[in-house]
Amino acid sequence: MVKRAATSEPESSHRQIKKVSRTHARNIINTQDDYKHLYLSVQPLDIFTWGSGPMCELGLGPLAKNKEVKRPRLNPFLPMDSVKIISFAVGGMHTIALDEESNVWSWGCNDVGALGRDTSGAKEQLKDMADAGSDSDDDDDGDLNELESTPTKIDRSMFPPLAEGHKIVQLGATDNLSCALFSNGEVYAWGTFRCNEGILGFYQDKIKIQRTPWRVPSFSKFNIVQMAPGKDHVLFLDEAGVVFAWGNGQQHQLGRKVMERFRLNTLDPRPFGLKHIKYIASGENHCFAVKKKDDSVVSWGLNQFGQCGISEQVEDGSLVTVPLAVQLPEGGKIKNISAGEHHSLVLLEDGTLYTFGRLDMFEVGIGKDHLPRYTYKDVHGKARSVPLPTKLTGVPAFKNIAAGSHHSLAIATNGIVYSWGFGETYAVGLGPAGEDVETPTRIKNTATQDHNIILVGCGGQFSVSGGVPLSETAAEKRADEMDDD
Repeated sequence: MVKRAATSEPESSHRQIKKVSRTHARNIINTQDDYKHLYLSVQPLDIFTWGSGPMCELGLGPLAKNKEVKRPRLNPFLPMDSVKIISFAVGGMHTIALDEESNVWSWGCNDVGALGRDTSGAKEQLKDMADAGSDSDDDDDGDLNELESTPTKIDRSMFPPLAEGHKIVQLGATDNLSCALFSNGEVYAWGTFRCNEGILGFYQDKIKIQRTPWRVPSFSKFNIVQMAPGKDHVLFLDEAGVVFAWGNGQQHQLGRKVMERFRLNTLDPRPFGLKHIKYIASGENHCFAVKKKDDSVVSWGLNQFGQCGISEQVEDGSLVTVPLAVQLPEGGKIKNISAGEHHSLVLLEDGTLYTFGRLDMFEVGIGKDHLPRYTYKDVHGKARSVPLPTKLTGVPAFKNIAAGSHHSLAIATNGIVYSWGFGETYAVGLGPAGEDVETPTRIKNTATQDHNIILVGCGGQFSVSGGVPLSETAAEKRADEMDDD
């Protein structure tokens, strides 16, 4: 498993995003005729973050008070009129962002080099324990690492293609790695992959942890045109429609069986037989691909809660070892797929949203009174998952989606964000209650109420959004609508 001078009306939000066609990725042509999946905002975005950030995830600076933010808050280090962020990618505990000049900014946890820059010289000021009091929580005992908690540019010299006039067209982030795709098809990456036993490594048996951007050796004779990061793996799609996979494959995320004794030698992007694909997506440990021929979707990987959406059968520890058909209704054109640890979201071009997977923390956003007949129940009769794609009803049409480990966000066509799922870490952005949210619920707060939100991203326990300020007229109209609710 990705923005003040200009204003925008919510109803024209489709013009806010440059959609880069896969078939024209070499020239970065903005076309409405071909399949589209790469999102770069045409206008600079205000960036908002919220949730729990004890590992500097929120990027709001080093003060201890910034470790927990219960509603979306404007990031003061990324002003729209000067930094001009147009895209971002959210990992498990870090975020990377892209500005108009193809500079990459990063913040969050840097334990294994995911930020692509040195943060070892930061000052950390611990609270005096005598002043902290016996009731102080361990997470509140001092300020954050100033270099990790503050959004900072990665040195441009780390990306030679920029000097040649090429631009970054997509960013990606896993739990422990970051990557950037350039308009010439080159991929740069940094960080590492983890597995069940700890750190797996970065590239074959040659690099264990890569702390600065590194050009991934060419692995296809065609240009790479899309990336899809998961928890500890990354999928790649080339312009011929072939899918490649790199990273940890213990849950068959790589689409192939990796022998234990060879897993370091094969730690590089490799094909696994999936061809004629036009779009790819990853959850934490499961994956999706859309076929060119008929827009049908296949999935593979971990499926113990039915997050692959292939059948009504649910089995603990279940793995889908080869790509199988996702049971979606025929005729719907896929716009976007996003997935978390045990749940998945599929957004159609008409704004319809299908969800499937785990129910325990309301990940799928379906109310208890509206569960379908195929809902899986455990031996005690408790509903645990919805294993087939199920249409959300009673919600607005959506234009973009994002899934975190156990929560989700969806942007309505009017630019308002809805959230649902696990609430204890405040990643749903709905305030101090910290309760799980059963169905999609509108985020209402002063920071974002006058913005047309364009992009959203979800981490393990935090969220990020980017939006453009509404015109005065549009802001007044929205305020009237909120008063009527």
